[in-house]
Amino acid sequence: MEQIRISDVTMKQSGKDFSLSFKEKIEIPKLLDKLGVSVIELEGIVQPKIDALRIKSVASTVKHSIVAVPVQLAQENIDATWNALKEAKHPRLQVCASISTVQMEYLFKKKPAAMLQAIEEAICACCAKTADVEFVAEDATRSDTAFLYQAIQTAIRAGAKTVTVCDATGSILPDELGAFLDSLYENVPQLKDVTLGLSCLNELAMADACAIAAIRHGVREIKAAAYQINQVSLSNVSRLLAAKGDTWGVSCPVRTVEMNRIVKQIAWMCETRRSKNSPFDNGVADMDNEVSLTSHDNITTVLKAVERLGYDLSEEDGARVYEAFKKIAERRDVITSRELDTIVASAAMQVPSTYVLRSYSITASNISSSMAHMQLEKHGQMLEGVALGDGPVDAAFLAIENILGCHYELDDFQIRSVTEGREAMGETVVRLRSGGKLYSGRGTSTDIVGSSIQAYINALNKITYEEAEA
Repeated sequence: MEQIRISDVTMKQSGKDFSLSFKEKIEIPKLLDKLGVSVIELEGIVQPKIDALRIKSVASTVKHSIVAVPVQLAQENIDATWNALKEAKHPRLQVCASISTVQMEYLFKKKPAAMLQAIEEAICACCAKTADVEFVAEDATRSDTAFLYQAIQTAIRAGAKTVTVCDATGSILPDELGAFLDSLYENVPQLKDVTLGLSCLNELAMADACAIAAIRHGVREIKAAAYQINQVSLSNVSRLLAAKGDTWGVSCPVRTVEMNRIVKQIAWMCETRRSKNSPFDNGVADMDNEVSLTSHDNITTVLKAVERLGYDLSEEDGARVYEAFKKIAERRDVITSRELDTIVASAAMQVPSTYVLRSYSITASNISSSMAHMQLEKHGQMLEGVALGDGPVDAAFLAIENILGCHYELDDFQIRSVTEGREAMGETVVRLRSGGKLYSGRGTSTDIVGSSIQAYINALNKITYEEAEA
C-alpha cells in the first residue's frame, strides 16, 4: 500500500490572508507535526534577520515532519535559506519557478532557455546541501505543455526528488486534471522515479475533488491546509483517504482522531485578531518548552534550555546567565521555565537606560475602561502618553506604545509573588519581540502595575540599545 504525503501550506498563507504573531508561527508547525502531516511548508526568506530566525526556530522544534522552505533562483538566497533550515531533522529545499511564458517574463524576466538553465543551476545548488529537493512548477496547467515537459525533465535530471505541478487559477476540473496528469506520465517517463505532487486552488470549490482525482492518477503528495483559504482542505482529504484509502491501495499518515482538536486550535490562532484596545498579542501557551534544571546541570544544558525558551544570547550574556543560575540553583531543588526567564531578564544584556520612568497615573474601575498617564524621560526630554485599556496593565502598556509610536509583540507576561504578607513584593517578567528576537525585562514592586511597567521599560531599553548599536 502506497503512502500519500500531505504537505501543509497553512504557514504560506500567513501574511497574505491572516496575521500571526512570531510565537504563533512557531506553535502552528508544532501542532501540525503532532497531527502527523508529512511536510510542513514555511514562507521563504524575505526579511533576512526575522525570517531566518523564524525558520531556525521551527526547524529546531519540529520532530517528525519534513520542513520545506522555498528558495529563490539565486545562490545567495539558497545559502541563507539552508543556513536557517539545516538544523531540521528532515529539511527540504523547494525550487519554485513559473513555467508559463507570461509569468516567466513578468516575474522572472527570463526567456524559456534562460529559465531552464536557472532551474537546473538552482536545483543542483540545493542538492549540494540536501538530498530532499522539490521542484514546483507554479502555473503548470496553463503553460505550454512541451516546455513543461522539458522543465520537469531538467529538474529531475538536476536531482529533484519531488516534482509538484500547480493549478494556479483553480479552474481545472477533476476529469481534466486526470487527463493532464496522464499526459505528464506519458511524456515524461522519468516521473515514475520521483514523487509527483499537486497544488490546486479552490476557486471553483473543486480542489478537494481534484486532489482525490489526482491521487487516483498517480499523484503521491498533496498540498493542503489545516486552515483552508482557497486551498485543498487538510481535514476533508485526510478523512476521505482514511475512509476510502484501502479501496485505492493508499494510506495517509495524518491522525484523524486528533484532527478536530488541532484544526480548531490552529483556526483560533488564525482568526483571532489583536484588539486595538490591548497591547497583548494573541496568546499561545507553550507547554512544550517547560524545563527542569538542577545545580548539577552544566552550562551547555542550561544554555540549550535558554535557547528553547526563544532567547538568542551572546557568549558573554550566556556566561552571565549561567553564573546567575548557579547561585540560585544552590538554594533551590529545581529551576523551572519561569525562574529561568527571570534569570535571563536579570542577568542578560544589562544596558544603560534610554527610557526612564518618571511617573505614572492609573485610573481603574469596574464600570469604565482603565486610563493610564505615563511620563518617560529620554536623554533629558520628557515624553508623555495617555491611553485607555481593558485593564490597568493594558492601559499602561498602550500609553508607552503611544509614546514610542510603535508596537512590539508582547511574547509573554508573567506575574508572581516573591514575598508574603500585606507588603508582599510582586515580580513581573515581560518578554518583547523586535525583529524576531526575544528581549526580556524584569520589575519588582509592592504595586503589581508598577512592577509590570518597570519590566516593560527594562525590556524596551534592551531593544533600543541593540537597535542603536546595529
